[in-house]
Amino acid sequence: MGISPVLWQFLNKWLTSSALFPKEASTIAPYADALYFFLLMMTLVGVVIVGLLVFGFSIRYRKERNPEATQIEGSTLLEATWTIIPLVIFLVAFVWGALLYFRIYNPPANSMNIYIVGKQWMWKAEHPGGQHEINTLHVPTGRPVQLTMISQDVFHSYSIPEFRVKREVIPGRYSTVWFNATEPGVYHLFCTQYCGTLHSGMIGTVTALSPDDYQKWTEASNSGMSLAQNGERLFASLGCNQCHTGQAGARGPNLAGLYGTRVQMEDGSTQLANEAFLRDTILNPSSHVPAGYKPIMPTYQGQISEEGLIDLVEYLKSLKTNYRVQQTLTTATSTEAAPTTPGMVKP
Repeated sequence: MGISPVLWQFLNKWLTSSALFPKEASTIAPYADALYFFLLMMTLVGVVIVGLLVFGFSIRYRKERNPEATQIEGSTLLEATWTIIPLVIFLVAFVWGALLYFRIYNPPANSMNIYIVGKQWMWKAEHPGGQHEINTLHVPTGRPVQLTMISQDVFHSYSIPEFRVKREVIPGRYSTVWFNATEPGVYHLFCTQYCGTLHSGMIGTVTALSPDDYQKWTEASNSGMSLAQNGERLFASLGCNQCHTGQAGARGPNLAGLYGTRVQMEDGSTQLANEAFLRDTILNPSSHVPAGYKPIMPTYQGQISEEGLIDLVEYLKSLKTNYRVQQTLTTATSTEAAPTTPGMVKP
């Protein structure tokens, strides 16, 4: 950027202490700020150059010195110069911004995943261990954290200024963003997309904790059931284990080890079995028919809450073998076949 480290530190501290510039509290923040200041300085330099040229030309070619307009022939070299130089600057900004964009929206493979559900007018966080939060989010420092977000009603936007994180939260579709908090502290959380009457009240806090403190928080906030465990119970209660047994001749495909693989579809295409695929398969099964199977799976649109879908997705992600599926199926079958005693009704 051409700014000395001393000047950069002075500007950063002055803007932060003046509450004009959010604190840099994530690994991506310095990179986002560098691009921001580059664009700001490029704009200021452009304004100064144009202003000086306008001022100089207005003096040099004023009416008193040039009572009659004179034709000035153009210069090919001059025109090429003021075309090529801005083009190079804009291309630098474009490539820089593209690289930063892909860096922000492509989380590392070892990221910890947390689900965010936006509603009018609150944020709900679902941790894999079963911890639930409303308008708050606890994360560890020094570890990549991926947010998988979805809206239950209208468009929202999840923004943590100190982390330089801002991502649209869309109804019916997962969007993701990630960050790595560098300093413990409490940071602002906003919705930056107008979402209705109480949009201004859709705020909260993000608490970054040291790894040890975060571990203590997760243990103290444990609800007793992880998202995957809740998903397993929902999977059995909906009767999904009747078709997806993993056995030869089953009416549904084998779900064990499905997550992260490419699935051959009936129409000849292949689809990546990620979170979005698993969710949409539950809600729109006729649009995702695997090769070799018939479109007999019913839709669960309107029957499962967004939180329930998250539980099912986490369960399917954790499903490595069909042992648990067959265990729940055997338990359900033996319960239905158990003889009833007088005065009791068979479940």
